[in-house]
Amino acid sequence: MASERSQMVRDHWRSMTEAAVANPGQTPEEVRERVERFWPALTAEPGGVDYLEVEVAGRPALWAVPKGAAEDQVVFSVHGGGGVSGSIYTHRKMFAHLAKAVGARALLVGYRQEAYPVPLEDTTTAYRWLLDQGTNAGHIAVVGDSIGGGLSVSTLLRARELGLPIPAALMLISPFVDMTVSNDTFATNSTNEAFFYKEVVSFLASAYLAGADPKEPLASPLYADLSGLPPTYVQVGEHETLLGESLEFEQNAREAGVDVRLDVFPEQQHTFQMAAGYSPESDDALRRLAEWVRPKIGLG
Repeated sequence: MASERSQMVRDHWRSMTEAAVANPGQTPEEVRERVERFWPALTAEPGGVDYLEVEVAGRPALWAVPKGAAEDQVVFSVHGGGGVSGSIYTHRKMFAHLAKAVGARALLVGYRQEAYPVPLEDTTTAYRWLLDQGTNAGHIAVVGDSIGGGLSVSTLLRARELGLPIPAALMLISPFVDMTVSNDTFATNSTNEAFFYKEVVSFLASAYLAGADPKEPLASPLYADLSGLPPTYVQVGEHETLLGESLEFEQNAREAGVDVRLDVFPEQQHTFQMAAGYSPESDDALRRLAEWVRPKIGLG
């Protein structure tokens, strides 16, 4: 049974649903303001982490540096938010918890929340920037949640096209990788889901695509050739509507020869890891990610 603490994530998403029902004419700016105001409170401060604001190829970024962290290993972090909200600031604590557990620095990259392919151009440029700083690709792990998970996959696919070295590992948290919004779990999990109903995700996908083909591989990496991706770890909640595409992605990656692991967390909602420091399920999930990735980036 899910812990009482983990219910805070469900409560957050339910409050978003209630606000949408009560205010059907909300502008994107109003939705973004609500997320920016309430989302950070889901995550406890990790403690022992310093934050340094920097500019990466003209875009805002944030280093999260745990005390005693390795200098050479980096967790390249891509935040979610459906392409309409979220930022390096809403996600700084979650990614800092992960960085602290790994014992490495995290680089949180900002990207323009505009239609595809603009966000992908920004994340790919940021990844190239990190390599240009002299960081060994074998010491980089990429992580992303929700649409940031899809962007993380697409960034590596684009890096492959450009001939850039591929990082040592990829970690995906409730990844949004299918812009067709056609998986069966949008129906089968509709009574379990607290916010990401098919209508909501269809709206987000339409805004992100802005007319592009929903099966365009770099927009919907579920339909991409996944061969050559590094070892990949996918985490998803049992009760979220995006469960099905995580299951499909794991299968496609395995068939493409990728070393892939998938964990489905009972009774959990979309990006439940945001409750790190409060929820035992969130802390357990980040611990699993850290233990899995440490040897892959040379931390034993």
